[in-house]
Amino acid sequence: MTEVSDREPPRRRVPGPAKPPRPRGAVRRQPGPGTRPVRRPSGARPMPPPPLRLGRPRPRLRLVGLALTLVLLAFVVRLLQVQAVDASAYAAKAEQNRYVVHTLAAERGGITDRNGVPLAISENAYDITADPTMFTVKQLKIDNGPEQAAALLAPILGQDQATLVKKLRPENKQSRYTRLANRQTPQVWKQIRDLKAALAKKAETDNNTANVLSGVFADPSSQRVYPNGDLAAGILGWVNTDGQGGGGIEQELNKQLSGKDGKIRYAQSGGREVPTVGSTETPAVPGSDAELTIDRDIQWAAQNAISEQVKKSRADRGYVIVQDARTGQILAMANSPGFDPNDLAKADGAAMGNAAVQDAYEPGSTAKVMSMAAVLEQNAATPLTHVVVPNRLHRGDRLFQDDVDHDTWYLTLNGVLAKSSNIGTILATGQLGRTQPEANKVLYSVLRKFGIGSSTGLGFPGETRGILAPAGKWSTSQQYTVPFGQGFSLSAMQAASVYSTIANGGVRVEPTLVRGTEGADGRFTPAPQPKKTRVVSEKTARTLAQMLESVVDDEQGTGIKARIPGYRVAGKTGTANRVDPATGRYRGYTSSFAGFAPADNPRITVYCAIQNATSGSYYGGQICGPIYKQVMEFALKTLQVPPTGARAANLPVTYKP
Repeated sequence: MTEVSDREPPRRRVPGPAKPPRPRGAVRRQPGPGTRPVRRPSGARPMPPPPLRLGRPRPRLRLVGLALTLVLLAFVVRLLQVQAVDASAYAAKAEQNRYVVHTLAAERGGITDRNGVPLAISENAYDITADPTMFTVKQLKIDNGPEQAAALLAPILGQDQATLVKKLRPENKQSRYTRLANRQTPQVWKQIRDLKAALAKKAETDNNTANVLSGVFADPSSQRVYPNGDLAAGILGWVNTDGQGGGGIEQELNKQLSGKDGKIRYAQSGGREVPTVGSTETPAVPGSDAELTIDRDIQWAAQNAISEQVKKSRADRGYVIVQDARTGQILAMANSPGFDPNDLAKADGAAMGNAAVQDAYEPGSTAKVMSMAAVLEQNAATPLTHVVVPNRLHRGDRLFQDDVDHDTWYLTLNGVLAKSSNIGTILATGQLGRTQPEANKVLYSVLRKFGIGSSTGLGFPGETRGILAPAGKWSTSQQYTVPFGQGFSLSAMQAASVYSTIANGGVRVEPTLVRGTEGADGRFTPAPQPKKTRVVSEKTARTLAQMLESVVDDEQGTGIKARIPGYRVAGKTGTANRVDPATGRYRGYTSSFAGFAPADNPRITVYCAIQNATSGSYYGGQICGPIYKQVMEFALKTLQVPPTGARAANLPVTYKP
């Protein structure tokens, strides 16, 4: 039996919490001097650390709140400025940078002859353009973007590299459009486009390569082409680099031919159109087509004939005009030398106009028909009136003579014209008044009625009015030189119009080159009817036609080289002293021939003039008479004008004293 004790069992010692291990390298804290070590009784618990006291949070929260309030207030003010105060300015900048406006060039109308044969057409082309803002350092990440682009484009566009650099770095730094080259062929744009694509592909794989052509674009345009080369170039003119007519019909009808350009506006990013945004477009209105009065084949015949003779005679220049005597329409107007409007870089600047309407010169004996018209109209004489023509004639301060030395001629008034006598013409026109001043006034009035000193009404750019001083201002010698075609000047167009007036029964019809225009809607608008003016009576015109026949048909006439078998031909030769435009002095001759056929039922007028022939003959009948015949024959056949079959009047040229 076990005995139970009344005493309490002994207490067991409970170990305290383990101390955290001291970090390696930590220094044991030593008690300072005078410090007594605190001894805890064995088995006593360690004292808990004193509680942490936190600072008051309210001031800090206020400071943070104030800072946040100031930041938010700055954002609000900036938002108000952007969205309210400067909203329109920022919107405009965004609009400028986002949207691009390009011009849609209108297709230029074509030009055809009277039969619809194309003389000037427009083919597809491109205007090479650029966005200068896409060549900046910021955009390309290189300093010489414009220089690199210009180096690539210069040989393709045929332009100077420095000029292209200036276009790609315009003075206006905000400019987003510049035109590098106008009206380039599709082949040129394809070459640039392929090079641009190659650079873009290389830039995708090589971060060090920049596509310096990313800002180069092309606007569809058109290029003017003249399919017949230099044929009728003086009439047609040309189109300059700005797409405007630079001369001739291209300039005269520029507004109708040009049409109206359109515009396209679209959003872009990185130089490419954003298709999802949409675009606005004002379509271009094509120009009207112009139909001329000229006949391409007759124009070719005239141009070929005058070019060959100018070359053979080594002359400065020459012109031929073919006109419908009834309507005033110009069937041909040829100049030599000419130019090719397809290649203006090789053209001679002096030949780029239309000399047939722009040159003013003294006509010589072809103008005698107007003097004879005045004499007949005033009933001062008839074709059979006798005129004694001495070898020399003293008038005023000069001694006049004919082109050949001769004994005294006994001519009829018809003979004076047929033999082209200067002295006989002076004597005949002297009968126009009781005194010479009165005769001068009558002659001046008739010259003005024929259109001398006035515009022809053709409306051609650069057309000359000629020079005709009032009768009261004629010098002493001028009173006697004007009757035979010296002392005043006219153009080839004016000279042709004089003969068409006689051929048309004495009624002058203003010459025309344009039959009408056809708009984009297909509607043809005929040109206004030309003005008609009665110059001389029908009787006078008919008598003059008979007298002009003697010039060609009579063996004593000066125009026998202009004869056309089967046709009655009326014509007149001319050989005048020529004023050299370079010196203002007489040098060389103006050789000419003018006439119409059939003489008894006139249909076609032809006028030819050659300036300063230096090889071979310089007489009008010798070098211009054959041209008249060649061109007139061709025109009569082309227009299918039959001979009348009637006999010529055969007026006498001389008489027996």
